[in-house]
Amino acid sequence: MPRVARKLSNSGMYHVMVRGINRQDVFLDTEDVVRYLQTLQDLKKDSSFSLYAYCFMSNHVHLLIKEGSIPLGLLMRRLGSSYVFWYNRKYDRIGYLFQDRYKSEAVEDESYFLTVLRYIHQNPIKAGIIKTISSYPWSSYPEYLSGEGFADIEVPLTMLHTDPQKAIKTFIDFHKLINDDKCIEIDTKHLLSDQEAENIIIKLCCLKKASDLKHMEKLARDVFVKQLKGRHDLSTRQLERLTGIGRNTINRAL
Repeated sequence: MPRVARKLSNSGMYHVMVRGINRQDVFLDTEDVVRYLQTLQDLKKDSSFSLYAYCFMSNHVHLLIKEGSIPLGLLMRRLGSSYVFWYNRKYDRIGYLFQDRYKSEAVEDESYFLTVLRYIHQNPIKAGIIKTISSYPWSSYPEYLSGEGFADIEVPLTMLHTDPQKAIKTFIDFHKLINDDKCIEIDTKHLLSDQEAENIIIKLCCLKKASDLKHMEKLARDVFVKQLKGRHDLSTRQLERLTGIGRNTINRAL
């Protein structure tokens, strides 16, 4: 089936989302996130795009971006290939890391721009990772409060108020509003309970308990890990928790 052409934005602004292949984690530690951010910063110097918001989750990334001197597609390819080359070398792995095609949507007006801004910043809260939005270190939200960082915060704040102090207050209040914002998402699939996941591991691998997978011969273990992730939709965290296999070992098997 042919791919549907992307809708081009008249404003040059896009909400972009990239995710790990088979929903696997793309950031395993702080160094990984810092590396991705640094790669983004280096590309910004070369292509002069504007980045109004970002959020780095364990297995996906959200960006609110305005095209600069190079097309968005080329920018995302350069970002992905640079990071994956570094990541594969660090973790002694080969192959793809990100889903082959990033998702994007055009952001054409001020109202939806602000909706996307809030949606990106609220990602960790809606995922249940944190309780207060300002406590998440890998989004642009803290940069709006401190006035320091990588994001281009002037345009969004000016949209909220012409007075800088009132703009910050409005920004904070806007992010506290209860909402049902709908933007591009990672695929929503049934999330397996630990009991469901353990039953799948035991049945597929012919084991007495899930933790026995850790002691299986490497080649057979890696085949099963790949099947559990790709075919049965077990998360990396579940596999790590139920089998005792480290996430680096899981990711090398994919």
